[in-house]
Amino acid sequence: MDSAAGLLDGRNALSAAPLLLGAVIRRTDAEGSVAVRLTEVEAYLGADDPGSHAFRGRTTRNAPMFGPPGGLYVYLSYGIHRCANIVFGPEGEPSAVLLRAGEVVEGVDLARRRRPAVRADAHLARGPGNLGAVMGWSLADSGTMLGDGVELRPAAAAPAVLRSPRTGVALPGGGAEHPWRFHLPGEPSVSPYRASAPRRASAR
Repeated sequence: MDSAAGLLDGRNALSAAPLLLGAVIRRTDAEGSVAVRLTEVEAYLGADDPGSHAFRGRTTRNAPMFGPPGGLYVYLSYGIHRCANIVFGPEGEPSAVLLRAGEVVEGVDLARRRRPAVRADAHLARGPGNLGAVMGWSLADSGTMLGDGVELRPAAAAPAVLRSPRTGVALPGGGAEHPWRFHLPGEPSVSPYRASAPRRASAR
């Protein structure tokens, strides 16, 4: 795959997030390879972003967010879903993009084995937990770098992009003042928007 160095250089999550749309991310492990064309992402910053896992500072869990750009931050949501982020920005300044949804473009058979109950291919990686399942993310991936079994190929051309508030994030981080969800129009793999849920923890 082509280098993603230009995408990582000097950008925080907010400026990088729309540029990830249309990019292809591929993960290879002992079972094989799955590649997903990203159709939906969300940006999360640090101390100034109440929706971010890093809002209250560094912890053992969110430490990869403070690492170098190109790192992976993988966390467990609801105790079952493994959700992945790509870290951006200077080391020490937490900034990451949640990979929310995409179209499986390689390894469809393996993706189906990992999500056997899904009938439509367009829904295999619809939602961050589902994307995590088809990619085979593990918590052991958190803190690793792009290139260590995970490759990112930026989109050849900038696509049209829609933006909205982040989905399912409790206020104030999920309000209209944070329109940091970016997605491609007309894509069946994009997850439906869901308003904030009072009891839900912040999404990154």
